[in-house]
Amino acid sequence: MNRLFVANKPTGMSSNRFLSRIKRKYGIKKAGYSGTLDPFAKGVLIVALGNYTRLFRFLNKTPKSYRATLWLGADSDTLDIEAVKQIDALPEIDEQSVRDAVVSLQGELSYHPPIFSAKRINGRRAYDLAREGKEFKLNIIHSTIHSIKMLHYCHPFVTFEATVSEGTYIRSLGRLICDHLDIRYGALSALERLSEGQFRYNNENALDVRSSLNIPRNTYLGDQENIFYGKKLRVDDFETKVDGQYWIDNTLTISIIEIFEDQVKYVLNKVEIC
Repeated sequence: MNRLFVANKPTGMSSNRFLSRIKRKYGIKKAGYSGTLDPFAKGVLIVALGNYTRLFRFLNKTPKSYRATLWLGADSDTLDIEAVKQIDALPEIDEQSVRDAVVSLQGELSYHPPIFSAKRINGRRAYDLAREGKEFKLNIIHSTIHSIKMLHYCHPFVTFEATVSEGTYIRSLGRLICDHLDIRYGALSALERLSEGQFRYNNENALDVRSSLNIPRNTYLGDQENIFYGKKLRVDDFETKVDGQYWIDNTLTISIIEIFEDQVKYVLNKVEIC
């Protein structure tokens, strides 16, 4: 079975465990997902079954949108409620000041990612080193916050929505809001991914693969059997000859090719379209 759809991961479950549940539901062994969600987070998870797992890197998955609730005064090394050590009782803050702190993040940001992250340090995950109490430093990363707004402030909880570039740490946005408010601690008490690019949850309805790809379509003008048998292709036989990656419609299958310096190579060949 080849199938591409958007699932809705619940909170309190790892993405891998949720994928195991999906495999049992659809009675399939080969499946994968794109964009890991932390166990405490919920929301959109792009899932592919069968050979569609080969297409993840060609999907239109950015920007991403999230809804989060920040708990002001909650001290957590993970910057979320999975490791809260203490809670500082804070006086209520003027709502406009909170709103200003949230919207101040819009635009280009440079910051250190959370130490409890999947970043690699000399081949090891940062979260493993952090759990072992090892000292290390993560490089500054850069994110684009396309839009961000405060939805609600009920002290000490601030709920906001943000549309961001791929690789943005929403936990770090919560930390930056606290910094703007001159608050020592803060952690996310809830996090939901609302969308990844064009992908939103829709009852796990199957998606049209052709309209989900983020690369342009090209047309092969030669004998279709050349692609069917994986034969060498010529640039002159394509409608578009400009360098780049393209998908080719073969009616019951699609192929992905790359044109570079007048040469054509297969990136993926004959992915069956159900």
